[in-house]
Amino acid sequence: MALTGSNSATDLADAGAFVRWALPVAETVHNFAMTTTMGAILFAMAVVPRYADSARGKLRLNTAHKFSKQQVADREEYPAFTAVLNLAASAAVTWTIFAMAVLVLAYADISGRPVSLSNSYTSELLSYITTIESGMQEATTVVVAAVVATLVFGVRSLMGLFLTLAISLIGIIDMALGGHSSGGADHMGAVNSLGLHLLGVVIWCGGLITLVFLSRLISSDDAGEATIAGSRRACGDAAGRRVPMAVAVLRRYSALALGGFILVTLSGILNAAVRMNNLGELFSTAYGGLILSKFALTMLLGAIGALHRLTLIPAMEKGSVSKTRGLWTAILVELVLMGGTSGLAASLSRTAPPVPETLDEGASPARILTWYDLPPEPHVAEWFTQWRFDWFWVAFCLFAAYIYIWAYIRVRRAGGTWNLARLLSWLWGLFLLNYVTSGGLAIYGRVLFSAHMVEHMSLTMIVPVFLVLGAPITLLLRALEPRQDGTRGPREWILRLVHSGWSKVITNPIFAAVNFAGSIVVVYFTPVLNFILKYHVGHEFMIVHFLITGYIFSLVLIGIDPIPRRPMYPIRLILLIATLGYHAFVGIAMMNMESLLAASWFGNMGRPWGLPAIDDQKLGGSLMWGIGELPTMIIAVAVAVQWSINDKKVQKREDRQADRDGDAELNAYNEMFEKLAERDEQSRR
Repeated sequence: MALTGSNSATDLADAGAFVRWALPVAETVHNFAMTTTMGAILFAMAVVPRYADSARGKLRLNTAHKFSKQQVADREEYPAFTAVLNLAASAAVTWTIFAMAVLVLAYADISGRPVSLSNSYTSELLSYITTIESGMQEATTVVVAAVVATLVFGVRSLMGLFLTLAISLIGIIDMALGGHSSGGADHMGAVNSLGLHLLGVVIWCGGLITLVFLSRLISSDDAGEATIAGSRRACGDAAGRRVPMAVAVLRRYSALALGGFILVTLSGILNAAVRMNNLGELFSTAYGGLILSKFALTMLLGAIGALHRLTLIPAMEKGSVSKTRGLWTAILVELVLMGGTSGLAASLSRTAPPVPETLDEGASPARILTWYDLPPEPHVAEWFTQWRFDWFWVAFCLFAAYIYIWAYIRVRRAGGTWNLARLLSWLWGLFLLNYVTSGGLAIYGRVLFSAHMVEHMSLTMIVPVFLVLGAPITLLLRALEPRQDGTRGPREWILRLVHSGWSKVITNPIFAAVNFAGSIVVVYFTPVLNFILKYHVGHEFMIVHFLITGYIFSLVLIGIDPIPRRPMYPIRLILLIATLGYHAFVGIAMMNMESLLAASWFGNMGRPWGLPAIDDQKLGGSLMWGIGELPTMIIAVAVAVQWSINDKKVQKREDRQADRDGDAELNAYNEMFEKLAERDEQSRR
């Protein structure tokens, strides 16, 4: 900051040197505490065993192993698991304290007033928290940190830690929404790329800090062993090799760090591109210089990580490098470089980017409402040539495609079979999802109700069908190897979630149908629609909700992936017909409405082209009715085909059984009727 002058005093509203330097220091400690909290919870969930007997080879576990409540209570926790939760608790408390410090210092910095204990200052601070968006976001972070700190002290179950981690991720969302890059020319691109950047930092840096903290415990002689993939790497091969715990933990962290590195690098490039006008500003501005320095250190970190993964970890597995030396070789260099990178990131947060973050004077109504200029009038070509990438969903689609292709290749190499049509269905579904979230539908869905309705119907009725037919869970369960050392890897987490009580509720056919149909009323006939349109987090929530709702409904009807309970085929058809009728009813109701939904949004867009807002809304209602027909018919045909195939399988199974036992079931059935006939004959006599 001293080199770039980003923290120098200002002529207007300067809160003093203490606030100028205390705020970035508090932000740095806050960020490290948040990162450490999440990294430690992630380690407890998936990297180190929970119990000592499984970690030290005294008990080999598999997915079918069950313990009574008393047996669970009597089991001794693995020291590394206890230590990592103690680290999470300490870090969460630190996160809470410094989140409050950031809140107070940020208000002082914005208002230009030194921190004070006077009543007037306290009253103004309270007003900042309750009325100003940045104050509300910082206060939300305080609440999230306090909740996580409370939970991490008492939660011990892995599912409880999973939920705690999910709550802590709200802190990342909050930082992305209130971050330095949330303004500018591409608001949503800036927010999503920053969110992905922070997620990568949490995985990479948080994991490294946790690894430092655990190094002594996992490198000791009594740390025990863990299971890693065997040399054959066959699907479902539970044999695996037993290796020192330090090697297993380092290998698992290395995989997480690789994912974190990819996220940090790509999202950092995207975020920098959003905040800069051209490449020349990389060399002509202080902001660009910081970007280049940070990028260079990140690349160096990635290269060192690759070297560790390719040479150091195999050497530790062979025993040519001691556990302690290997761990600290991996830790020290990365820790120093990561500290420097984090320092540059803190300086970047206090340096103004070349692209201004405020709206220009005379901004159009569309830009004021949506953060973007009004797109051109949509003709046929515009629906396919207009793109505004939603980087969160781009990242999701690329990751989902990579994982599926990896699992497909792994199954085929192990001698298994998998229908190529399912692979193509999955990839096509991801392509459609990327188009719906980043293409013409996403752009015009912000300014036209009719386009928004097509976007909604695509997310809930078209995209999920192709994704469900891909059967990703079944493929992953065949490709992933089970762990035998008490840790819960990807395969174990998939099985745990599939068989959880939560899964039993949301995949219940009645709940799935009501959720699928009822979401329409909740979204379009309540203030939820205004929230979805006005706020970025609301827009992303809409996509997630509609996609998951449609996926679960399609999974219940035509999926082959495991769920706790699948309804009989007649029930599936009844549910399908009922939801089809409901969509038609709501669509006709919208076509006949004379009041405008979200009038403050669609009515103030200032479009010089297209239908009037109320007529466009009626068009949206007709599209809801029409679009719902074709996917429903396709699903109905799929249900009928599956019903027929299932009947044939049942018939063949019964025929084979009859051949084995001489048609004993049919003979018993006939004998029952003969006895009934004899009884009737005797009663007549």
